[in-house]
Amino acid sequence: MKSYTKHTDHELIHLFIDGNLDALETLVLRHKDKLYTSILFLVKDKYLAEDIFQDVFIRIIDTMRGGRYTEEGKFLPWATRIAHNLCVDHFRKVKRTPTIKSGDDKDIFEVLNFTEDGADTCMMKRQSHDRVREMLNRLPEDQREVIILRHYADMSFKEIAALTNCSINTALGRMRYGLINLRKMMVQKQIAL
Repeated sequence: MKSYTKHTDHELIHLFIDGNLDALETLVLRHKDKLYTSILFLVKDKYLAEDIFQDVFIRIIDTMRGGRYTEEGKFLPWATRIAHNLCVDHFRKVKRTPTIKSGDDKDIFEVLNFTEDGADTCMMKRQSHDRVREMLNRLPEDQREVIILRHYADMSFKEIAALTNCSINTALGRMRYGLINLRKMMVQKQIAL
């Protein structure tokens, strides 16, 4: 397999459209952690997140092969929008709203690659991620969603506003209040990351 890691997303997409499957594999590997993490944060079920993650790339492949992909910006925000819509569709089907609650599930950050760090660094990162996840779980859903989309999916506030059907100012406000609430929790519980 030829290495395509230095190619841009745009180049990889065009290589895939021209029939190069290795280009698609590079694209998937490049964005899998952020996409999977954002899905898992929304659905809070590892197996469901894996199913939705696969559905996201099935949609992406169908769109590209069908000639319906248009270069409107970055690939990742487009893929995240598809993932978000599939999560919303799932919750509509089961007639419940997406919530993030704490549980004994595996650590969401296991999908991230920390193999270059030593055991002590990995343990400290895991503890920090656990604390962040617990605090995120306590935020109101609208604030939590904006923080997840901004931080984990690297979406702009304009993209978040379009995805969540609110104004840019509302998205900015939700982010601001979410961060204020996170800071308050850190002070109250004397948490240092």
